[in-house]
Amino acid sequence: MTSHGIRDRVAIVGMGCTSFGERWDKGFDDLVVEAARDTFTSAGITKDDVDAYWIGTAQGGMSGITLARPLQLQGKPVTRVENYCTTGSEALRAAAYAVASGAYDVAMAVGAEKVKDSGYQGLNAAPPPNDGTARTLTAAAMFSMVAPAYAAKYGVDDDQMADVLATISAKNHHNGARNPRAQFRREVSKETILASPRVAGGLGVFDCAGVADGAAAAIVVRAEDAHRYTDRPLYIKALSFAAGSGSGLIDPDYDYTHFPECETTATDAYLQAGITDPRRQLAFAEVHDCFTPTELVLMEDLGFSARGEAWKDVLAGTFALDGELPVNPDGGLKSFGHPVGASGLRMFFECWLQLRGEAPPERQLRSDRTLALTHNLGGYPGEMVSFVSVVGTEPG
Repeated sequence: MTSHGIRDRVAIVGMGCTSFGERWDKGFDDLVVEAARDTFTSAGITKDDVDAYWIGTAQGGMSGITLARPLQLQGKPVTRVENYCTTGSEALRAAAYAVASGAYDVAMAVGAEKVKDSGYQGLNAAPPPNDGTARTLTAAAMFSMVAPAYAAKYGVDDDQMADVLATISAKNHHNGARNPRAQFRREVSKETILASPRVAGGLGVFDCAGVADGAAAAIVVRAEDAHRYTDRPLYIKALSFAAGSGSGLIDPDYDYTHFPECETTATDAYLQAGITDPRRQLAFAEVHDCFTPTELVLMEDLGFSARGEAWKDVLAGTFALDGELPVNPDGGLKSFGHPVGASGLRMFFECWLQLRGEAPPERQLRSDRTLALTHNLGGYPGEMVSFVSVVGTEPG
């Protein structure tokens, strides 16, 4: 995969994020306005100062009017994007490339979703007719295959694997309990997690991310203009995206122990950012923990652990809040919640807080490292899209 990248050419100068959860008190438009208002305030500008907008939503609307209406934008270019669970990241990627190209001076990305009012099943889009080779299982069922496949390949017994997955879940609930914006703000013991009802295969209730409402937004400008808006911008080091062909669903050699699209985007992002040892160069990472086995496998796909070693690193506390490389310090999808269109930008928001020293004291990381990673995936094992970004506080 070849990507020239836009390293240090674009900076994030303002961000906002609503609380995620069952937001019965807010409609889609309300959430968009809340996130946008906080973002404008953060950058010290108004909506009229933004040259172009991107709105990421899976089911919130079908055009740019989805954003123009609640913000009452007049004569502005507004583009609606959707790319599975990478939708929010896709909005940011488009806005950043638009600024890097010179087409616009100031661009804004907004991600939002309102799904709780439609019930508890999450997104309810009807799939189009297909050739019959597409998956027929739920997301939980598809990802439940990852854990036993990984265990069999690397010799992890059932009790060890259960402990590993419970450790991941407990870690993310521990972090989310310290996050005022998180959907689930309570620590959960490993004993409770292990005793929870099964949802699909070996996955229990606490192995699955919650369905949530929420919104997040970011404003980007050229790097040389960043200090006109803030004295602590975040510089974009890498933006990488890849779409798989879906062939894993019919490929007899695909073994469910890795996600090739995620490996591809990680490799590309590291080349763009000049990262050679992510475990030791990154301050932390926000990854797409839609299910606990997903986070386990991602530790290897993203190069944080050697193949077959991530389960040991999880048990050793490597990815805990006080570990060598904290993963999901805001609670991740598991605890923060997952409004599809907003999750990618929510991850950038955690980078914004942590790297600027503005996270709540009880989870503010203390590190001299200046780089952070975000990762989204959408789809299912064997049939994915993947996004990886790297941002940092220092240009050059």
